Amino acid sequence: MSEFYRALNARLAALMDGEAPLLSNLANAAALLYGELPRVNWAGFYLAQGEVLLLGPFGGNPACLRIPFGKGVCGTAAVRREPVAVPDVHAFPGHIACDSASRSELVLPLLREGQLLGVLDLDSPEPARFSQPDAAGLSEAARILAALPGWERLTL
Repeated sequence: MSEFYRALNARLAALMDGEAPLLSNLANAAALLYGELPRVNWAGFYLAQGEVLLLGPFGGNPACLRIPFGKGVCGTAAVRREPVAVPDVHAFPGHIACDSASRSELVLPLLREGQLLGVLDLDSPEPARFSQPDAAGLSEAARILAALPGWERLTL
């Protein structure tokens, strides 16, 4: 993992407060990622409720409220339960265009003991913005976030 992601994940872990409400922690995480990741125009969360992802805390322009599992990049990552990097969202079958400025996307599932909690969604106005090192570094961020307390009590 690169030094950038080691430092970012250390800041993320230090920012999380195990006694704060989960949504407060996710809001701070979204703000940190949106502010620190270069060339990103959206960073946030979609939270699993049944077979649908519901919009959670984020930084960026207004976004889609609901995404069914299997639809778009987020819904695909939810079904696959693995990171999905898309170099050109316009070439992705079934892409859901919440922001027409987005050109590439990286979505990482938030998993705890095999259960899907939600996804971390990152968009960029640049084609092919996200690389394997980005996916690896942000997968650690996803593990930090999935380990937070409060997921079992989350209601949307």
